Amino acid sequence: MIVGHQKQWQFLKESFRLGKLPHAFLFQGPGKSGKKTLALEFVKLINCQAPEFSSWPCQKCPHCQAIEKSIHPDFVFIEPINKEIQISQIRDLSLRLAEKPSLSSFKMAILDQAHLMNQEAQNSFLKTLEEPKGNTILILITEYPERLFSTILSRVQKIKFYPPKKEEIENYLKEKGFSKEEIEEILILSLGKAGLIIDFSKNPKKLKERKERIKEMIKILNSPLFSRFHYAKELSQKEDLKEILDIWLNYFRKILLSKINGKIIAPQYSLPKLREILRQIEKINFLISTTNINKKLALEMLMLEI
Repeated sequence: MIVGHQKQWQFLKESFRLGKLPHAFLFQGPGKSGKKTLALEFVKLINCQAPEFSSWPCQKCPHCQAIEKSIHPDFVFIEPINKEIQISQIRDLSLRLAEKPSLSSFKMAILDQAHLMNQEAQNSFLKTLEEPKGNTILILITEYPERLFSTILSRVQKIKFYPPKKEEIENYLKEKGFSKEEIEEILILSLGKAGLIIDFSKNPKKLKERKERIKEMIKILNSPLFSRFHYAKELSQKEDLKEILDIWLNYFRKILLSKINGKIIAPQYSLPKLREILRQIEKINFLISTTNINKKLALEMLMLEI
């Protein structure tokens, strides 16, 4: 089941049912908003061996299982290598797409974090978009569509993703058996991101880790500078750094909104100071997603600011 994005799903499902699928989609929206989950579910639906057309893939047939494991012969999943999608990956994709489908009516590919295609890769991919071979379906996933060539953007069907409504999250979690208190906690800790909601509902350990991150953040805000620098060094080595920075971003946004609404909270931060902190966190988050920035140095600069 997918949290939210029902309009997007209905559009995809109807396009497939009516046989009016474009050969390329762009799924764009914030990180952890459920773009990749929906893309995989759509590829499964196209290939599902359930006896009649259904609203959702069955998840049990050989096709659904093979796609979930990325071993389906007619499906290619591409993700960055060292924060870059390289031209060799796109050339390999082109060769795979040129082959006739083995089991499906389509050749399909998902490019996760498509904005990390380098210039050579984007030029190569553009040729695939301009001259699609046979029945191909390409799904590009990105948080930063502006980093893709305009010529690529003009050749794809754009589908935008937004945080799901609170009611949709509550209904999903109720069906999973969570109590009212647990649902409220997940709502707060997930920042409204569908991907995190699914992660937390499937893996309670991740929810516990998120709570520990928040405690850790509050502690460091009240620590001397040398402790903050030590924390910056440890933080720079974390695999989930982007998610940790999202927590910081959400925390300071709440302080900013409280001040704008006239509430006396965190008096050590003025409105201009809060805006600068938010700007720095957003900048660092963007750079660690798209470049090989010196994480330790960037985080030390942030520790000086907060």
